[in-house]
Amino acid sequence: MALFVEHFAINIEDPVAMAAWYSSHLQMKVVQTGTPPADTHFLADSSGRLMLEIYRALPDEVPDYATMNPLLLHIAFATDDAHADHERLVAAGASALGGVAENASGDRMATLRDPWGLSLQLCERSEPMP
Repeated sequence: MALFVEHFAINIEDPVAMAAWYSSHLQMKVVQTGTPPADTHFLADSSGRLMLEIYRALPDEVPDYATMNPLLLHIAFATDDAHADHERLVAAGASALGGVAENASGDRMATLRDPWGLSLQLCERSEPMP
């Protein structure tokens, strides 16, 4: 039996708006939706192999993502151009947490917050990861 990650899920204040923003700016595709009050949305990445489930299950328990250290929780996106995507996402309403930095391996990385405060990381790898 093969096991693989199908999806990961986060409780968010406005899943409808977040799904629209992720679809428009992060090349994710809504593959399934639910009804209020949870407004569950499953979003597939551009590979179609990994999904993000966003929902509003417990409105009084939505984490304050904007105050969380980005090292505690972030969603990392592979990119071919961290600089261009960083600029594009900031123009679309994301908040930059610094600029694009290059590590000793030649990877270019940038951390931002989406409009709901959730931390996003852009990863331009010098050697692609599987």
